[in-house]
Amino acid sequence: MKLLIKNGILIDSSKNLQKKLDILIDNGKIVKILEKINLKNVDVIDARNCIVSAGLIDIHTHLREPGYEEKETISSGTKAAASGGITSIFCMPNTNPPIDDQASVEFAMLKAKSEGVINVFPVGSVTKNRQGEEITEIGELKKAGVVAISDDGEPVSNSKIMRRALEYSKMFNLVVISHCEDKMLSKGGVVNEGRISTLLGLRGIPKEAEEVMVIRDIILASLTKGKLHITHVSTKNSINFIKKAKDENINITCDVTPHHFVLTEDYLEKFPYNTNFKMNPPLRTKEDLQAIIQAIKEDVIDCIASDHAPHTVEEKNKEFDLAPFGIIGLETLLPLCITYLYHNHKIPLIKILEKLTTNPAKIFYLPNKGSVELGYDADIVIFNPDEEFVVKNFVSKSSNSPFIGWKLKGKVKYTICNGKIVYKG
Repeated sequence: MKLLIKNGILIDSSKNLQKKLDILIDNGKIVKILEKINLKNVDVIDARNCIVSAGLIDIHTHLREPGYEEKETISSGTKAAASGGITSIFCMPNTNPPIDDQASVEFAMLKAKSEGVINVFPVGSVTKNRQGEEITEIGELKKAGVVAISDDGEPVSNSKIMRRALEYSKMFNLVVISHCEDKMLSKGGVVNEGRISTLLGLRGIPKEAEEVMVIRDIILASLTKGKLHITHVSTKNSINFIKKAKDENINITCDVTPHHFVLTEDYLEKFPYNTNFKMNPPLRTKEDLQAIIQAIKEDVIDCIASDHAPHTVEEKNKEFDLAPFGIIGLETLLPLCITYLYHNHKIPLIKILEKLTTNPAKIFYLPNKGSVELGYDADIVIFNPDEEFVVKNFVSKSSNSPFIGWKLKGKVKYTICNGKIVYKG
C-alpha cells in the first residue's frame, strides 16, 4: 500500500524548508511532496500539530551483539531506536569479537537485515582487536560495508598508527571517528576531576585527558588531510580547539551527546554514587555545558549522537569505582534535544534536526538519507514538539538511564523506515 502523510509541518534543513506539506510514499521511496495530496486507496497518517522530518541518524550506538547480548541485541536495539524516531544507527565495533574483519561486518549486516527494524551501518575497528597495535585491513572493511572506522571505547594512543589510519581511510573515502582520551591521564578516574571528585572521594578524570588527544588528532588530520570526526566532545577547550581547526580548514567534524548538554557533574552531588551518572567522558561543569550549547548554536558542533551504552542492572549496581561507564540514550535522544535545545535554549528546530539528519548523512556519505527528497528512501519521523511525557518503560533491554521519571517534550508519534511504519506511539 501507498502511505500518505497529511497536515504535518515538514522541516528539512538541506532545503532550509519549514512548511505544511503532504508527502506520498510508495514502494519505500518518497514519490510526491505537495501542499495538498488527495488520493483514494492509500493509508493516511494525520500529522496535524506534528513535525515531519527525515528519520534521525544516530552515528554512535552500542548494540552489544555479538558477545554481550544480555545488555542489548541488534533486534532490541533497533526497536528502541525506532521508538525514539531514529531510522539509521551506526553500530560501534566494541563487540566480542570486535568488528575488525570482513566476517564480523557481514555478521552485523546480515543480523540487522534479518532481525533489525531500521537501517544499521557498521563501524569497523581502526586496529585489530581494538588493541591499538596493528591496523586493520581498511579496504576490506570498506568493501564489506563499514561507513567509518573507530576504536571507540578505546583511543588510538599510538600517534603513528593514528596517522596511518587517517592516510589509509582517505584512500577509501572513510571517516575516522576518534575517541579522544589520554589513558595515562585518565587512568583509574571515574568522574570529572574537580570539586565533586574531591567531595565524593572519587578519582578524577582531568579535562586535559580529552583535550590533549583532541589537539593531537587535529595536528594529524592537518598532516594527512584525512577526514577526522571527534565523538562525544565534552569540554570547553576541546570545542575551542575544534573551532580553530575548522577556521583553518582542517577536515574535521564532531558530535556531542544529550547528557553532556543536559547534565553536569553537580548531579552527582544530588545523587551521590548513582552509577547512572557515570559515563565516559564524564559529566563536566556548567561552564563546559554552556560552551556546548553555544557551539551547537554556532554550528561548531556538526552532529548530536546518543552514545547509547546499555548495561545490565547487576553491572550498574556495583560500587561506583567498579560499575561500567555509560547510559542508554536511543529513546531519549530526540526528546532531550527538543526539551532542552528547542524549548529551554530557543535553538530553532531546523538547526537541531540538521545535526540529527542532514549533517550525519553528508559527513558519512549516506546516499538517499537525511533528507525528505523526491526519490530518497522513505525514512521519516513524525513527532509532537509540545507533547509532554514521562520517561519510563524502555524498549531497550537495559534501563541504565539517569532520566527515568523525567518529564520531557517531543513525543514520537510515528517512525517510518524504508516506507514501513516501524513504530507508532
